[in-house]
Amino acid sequence: MKKKSNKINVTKAFLPPIKEYKKYIDIIYANSHLTNQGPLLLELESKLKAYLKVEHFHFLTNGTLALQLALTALDIYDGEIITTPFSYVATCSSIIWGRCKPVFVDIEPDNYTIDVKKIEAKITKKTKAILAVHVFGYACDVETIERIARKHKLKVIYDGAHSFGSVYKGRSLASYGDISTLSFHATKLFHTIEGGACIVKDKSISHKLDLQKRFGHNLDEHLILGINAKASEFQAAMGLCNLEYIQKAMETRKKLCDLYDKELHGLVGRPKVQANLVYNYSYYPVLFKSENELLRVFKALGDKNIFSRRYFYPSLNTINYVNGESCPISEDISLRIACLPLYVELGSGNVKKISQIIRDTLQIKQ
Repeated sequence: MKKKSNKINVTKAFLPPIKEYKKYIDIIYANSHLTNQGPLLLELESKLKAYLKVEHFHFLTNGTLALQLALTALDIYDGEIITTPFSYVATCSSIIWGRCKPVFVDIEPDNYTIDVKKIEAKITKKTKAILAVHVFGYACDVETIERIARKHKLKVIYDGAHSFGSVYKGRSLASYGDISTLSFHATKLFHTIEGGACIVKDKSISHKLDLQKRFGHNLDEHLILGINAKASEFQAAMGLCNLEYIQKAMETRKKLCDLYDKELHGLVGRPKVQANLVYNYSYYPVLFKSENELLRVFKALGDKNIFSRRYFYPSLNTINYVNGESCPISEDISLRIACLPLYVELGSGNVKKISQIIRDTLQIKQ
């Protein structure tokens, strides 16, 4: 028998009991329907629509394709898109992949979402949309973004890769915007091994995206330009299993986050949770006083086989194929922020161990 590793990574994918997954695999083998909008995928879409309380939902191969399809479904093929420099690279690369130019607006220092007070100054005649990110599952100022978008006749897309399970003012955070995207990658709170989704406000746009995700044709009738973003039955099977555990997973993660808060109080900075937000506890980001402090902690943890990660580094406006304008707050925070290990199986003992290492490291004067 393989010896259990004592390595602690920043995240670990939740896996349901294998017997539960195997029941769905048996169904797949019995009907030989592996992809192309199979019965398990349709069942998962229906259950996720009900869970999120949304009307137009599309389960896709991954979250990056969801972003790309959001742009094409809204007829955004060129021009400028206002976005944030503080996110995973897929947010920015999807814009560039769509032959558009990302225009970066700096972030606010409390919860690292786009600073809505700075958006209008970046709007030009070439601006087509605002693509904002619910970073770590914290909510953007959706009301102000909506007001700005209406005033300037812009589309609103939310990269909600981290937002599954977060609820703002009684609505799923994924329900805001013209299109909101989700990621169901194995590292996420809710995963389908690989996977993603688009939640679309307008029915006609939803129909268009439905065509685009499957090559743009119905049988032999080719209607529009499309791509292959269809997910498989095996992904859907994992999603159907994991959806049964999502509430328990969030409750467990909340307890671990509360313990981190207690153990690290006063030592590290933490994002401010917005009023009216029910948070999903998808990550545990901490802000150090300096990059040097962060690197010292990383080394101390690494020496004990514990691995955090720099979410998000570097600030996207600084990467070599962008040439973005300066965003000093994002650039500063990206140097000092990291996510500590957080997953269902982590356990309170490991949270205390990690916290003790951090306390010991930060108490040593450099």
